[in-house]
Amino acid sequence: MDSPGYNCFVDRGKMEAAIQDLGPKELSCTELQELKQLARQGYWAQSHALRGKVYQRLIRDIPCRTVTPDASVYSDIVGKIVGKHSSSSLPLPEFVDNTQVPSYCLNARGEGAVRKILLCIANQFPDISFCPALPAVVALLLHYSIDEAECFEKACRILACNDPSKKLIDQSFLAFESSCMTFGDLVNKYCQAAHKLMVAVSEDVLQVYSDWQRWLFGELPLNYFARVFDVFLVEGYKVLYRVALAILKFFHKVRAGQPLESDSVKQDIRMFVKEIAKTVSPEKLLEKAFAIRLFSRKEIQLLQMANEKALKQKGITVKQKRQFVHLAVHAENFRSEIVSVKEMRDIWSWVPERFALCQPLLLFSSLQHGYSLTRFYFQCEGHEPTLLLLKTTQKEVCGAYLSTDWSERNKFGGKLGFFGTGECFVFRLQPEVQRYEWVVIKHPELTKPTAFMSSESTATPSTFGHSISSDPADRLSPFLAARHFNLPSKTESMFMAGGNDCLIIGGGGGQALYIDGDLNRGRTGHCDTFNNQPLCSENFLIAAVEAWGFQDPDTQ
Repeated sequence: MDSPGYNCFVDRGKMEAAIQDLGPKELSCTELQELKQLARQGYWAQSHALRGKVYQRLIRDIPCRTVTPDASVYSDIVGKIVGKHSSSSLPLPEFVDNTQVPSYCLNARGEGAVRKILLCIANQFPDISFCPALPAVVALLLHYSIDEAECFEKACRILACNDPSKKLIDQSFLAFESSCMTFGDLVNKYCQAAHKLMVAVSEDVLQVYSDWQRWLFGELPLNYFARVFDVFLVEGYKVLYRVALAILKFFHKVRAGQPLESDSVKQDIRMFVKEIAKTVSPEKLLEKAFAIRLFSRKEIQLLQMANEKALKQKGITVKQKRQFVHLAVHAENFRSEIVSVKEMRDIWSWVPERFALCQPLLLFSSLQHGYSLTRFYFQCEGHEPTLLLLKTTQKEVCGAYLSTDWSERNKFGGKLGFFGTGECFVFRLQPEVQRYEWVVIKHPELTKPTAFMSSESTATPSTFGHSISSDPADRLSPFLAARHFNLPSKTESMFMAGGNDCLIIGGGGGQALYIDGDLNRGRTGHCDTFNNQPLCSENFLIAAVEAWGFQDPDTQ
C-alpha cells in the first residue's frame, strides 16, 4: 500500500479532503480503559495506517463462534459467487432491505468490491435475514483493509460475535425493530423536547425513530462515522444510541421554531445528518453523546428484551407494514369523561414503545362503576400496565402511568406497601401539561448500578440470565426495577401503593397523589420518587376517576 496507506479501493483525493493524515503511527496501550479514552479522544482518527492497525486488533479480539469465515474462505468462494458479472452490476443481498452502498471515499472499484463482499457474506451467513447497517460497515472497513479478503474477514468476525453481553449489529427484523423501539423509549426519556416536536409533526413517530440506524450507517459523512465506529468497536452498541440521541438533540436545536411537515420530517433529519458539518464537528457530536447519562448497558438489554417480547407476542418478527402508533387512539371510538382524543394521544406518546402499539381500553370509570376504591381494584387487577386519570371539581386534570398490576398490593398482607418500577410517571394536563418521571432518570448521580447492572459488569451470561428469569411473574416490564440500583434510601423508589382506604402514587417526603377509599377527596405534593411539583390544587375534591388498560388491536 502506498503512503499514507491508501489501498486501491480508495479515491486518494476524496480521502485526503475528508480526513487529513496527520496523526501518530503507533499505539502502545493495552488496557481497555485507556483504549476507551483514546478512542473517545480520536487518538488514531487522523492516521490512516494506525486506524487500520487498531481495527485489525480490536476486531481480532472479538469472541466469535468456532467456525467463522476468514480471508481464505473469501478467496475460495468469491469467484464462484460473482462469476463473470461486473461487480458494479451485482445485486445486493435481500437482507440489506434496499439500502444503498454508501461510497464515502471509495472509487468505483471499491464500491464494486463492497457488493462482492456482501454477496459472499450472504453465502456464509444464511441466518442473517435483515441487516441494513451492513453495507456501511463493509464500506468503512474496506477503506482500512489491505484487500477484499481482509475486509470480508473483519465483517464476518463482527457478525459472528458470540458474546451474549456484547451486541454489535442487528441481524434480524425482530432485533432491528426492537432496537428502534428501544431508541424511541430513550428519546422519550432523554430528549423530551425533541420527542415533543416529533410527536407534533409526525403521523407515526416510531416511523421517524425507525430511521435512527440509517442516520449513523449511511447518512453520516465518513469522518464522523469513522469516529463513531472507533468508539463502537471499543464500547459496543450503546455508543450508537448515544450518538443518535445527540444527533436528534442537535436537530431539534437547529430546527426548533422552523416549520416541519409530517411527510418530510424523515427526509429533513436525513439531510441534516448528511450536512451535519454545517452544525457541529465530530468532536462536539461525541462530546454531546457522552454527556448523556444513559442507563447501564445491562439495563438497556432488559428494555431491548422486553421490546422483543412484545413484538413476538404480536407476531411482528418479519418486516411488515405496521399501523400508525400515533393513531392507536381512534377518534371515532374513544370516549372519556376526563380527557380529549388529542390529550390521550399526547399521553400515549409518553408510554413505553412496546405498549404504544396497543389501544386504550377503559377498565374503570367512577361515573359508570361508582366511587369505590374496592371496585377500582377489582376492575384493574389482571391488567399491566394501567393509566390513572383524575379530574377535580376545579376541572384540573392529572394522572399517572403505572407499570405494575394492582394485584401486587396483596403481597403485603393488608398493609400499605410500595411496588412498581422506574417506568412509572405522573403528569398533569390542566391547567398546563407537565410530566414527572422517576427521579433517577434525570439524576443518575443519586444511584450507582449494582454489580449486576454495571456497564462494566463481568457477570457471566448464565448469571445474567438467572437474574432476569428469577422475576416471579416473568413480566413484560422488568426494565428499571428498583432492585437493579443502589439507592440511598427507599424514598426514591416508592412508585405505587394501594390499601383498602387509600391509593398512593409516589412517596418519600410527601405523595404525588393520595386518593381516599371513597374516591371523593385527595391531595398532591412533592415526593422524592418523582421530584414533582403538586399535580393540581394540593387538597382537592374528585369529580371523576378513570383507569385505562392497554389492549392489543388483534384481540378486539
